[in-house]
Amino acid sequence: MSLTAIHMYRADLAYIQHAGFSSFARAAASGLLRLLRSAGVADGHVIDLGCGDGTWLRALIDHGYTVTGVDQSRDLLRYARVAAPGATLKKRSVHRVALPHCDAITALGEVFSYQPVSLAALGRLFRRAHNALRPGGVLVFDALVTGRPMSYFTWRAGPSWAVLVRVEERRNRLIRQIITFRLGRGRYRRREEQHVLLVTSRASIVSALRRAGFCVQTTRGYGRSALGERRLAFVARKRKRPR
Repeated sequence: MSLTAIHMYRADLAYIQHAGFSSFARAAASGLLRLLRSAGVADGHVIDLGCGDGTWLRALIDHGYTVTGVDQSRDLLRYARVAAPGATLKKRSVHRVALPHCDAITALGEVFSYQPVSLAALGRLFRRAHNALRPGGVLVFDALVTGRPMSYFTWRAGPSWAVLVRVEERRNRLIRQIITFRLGRGRYRRREEQHVLLVTSRASIVSALRRAGFCVQTTRGYGRSALGERRLAFVARKRKRPR
């Protein structure tokens, strides 16, 4: 399957993500930091794939890490530049960006599930991550996994915005139809985006990680910050070289 870039998180949805949904990264930060330290990554270079508005990058910088953030959304990266001015930021697809040598790689918020992607493409990404990590380094990400099919409607609103989302799952794809309203010049502007996510099994992801050379564990959240329904976090460690 082609990995042609899909335009997501344009200006209005990027603003809403920043204003109304960055609490996930803030809540997860302490648990993620403990996870990195328990894996032996107490400092060094961390690459955050799908860095969004830079909330997690900011937490890493505050705790002494050197950071690189990668995101396809130009509009989200504008917020990241403000939140994490010490970060190196790249506007790239996570599947195409060159990964420099590093101590850890993170990808929060189902980054690896977003279309266009396939299990084969994930395998290639895992191998690239393994090559970039130092011995003992760690790859941490969460993904949407198989389970009871989802079908629901939800919404959220703030002082100057609202977002409505309809979710439908079809076979191994989850489709989010997103409608945003944002106040500007005295009236609300309406925009739409469609996000499609790959749905695959825990076993398939674990197998792909192991084929790439990782030791793998899974968890339902980052410390006290639990993930949502059918979301699972994967902690993949690169083996240390034998002495």
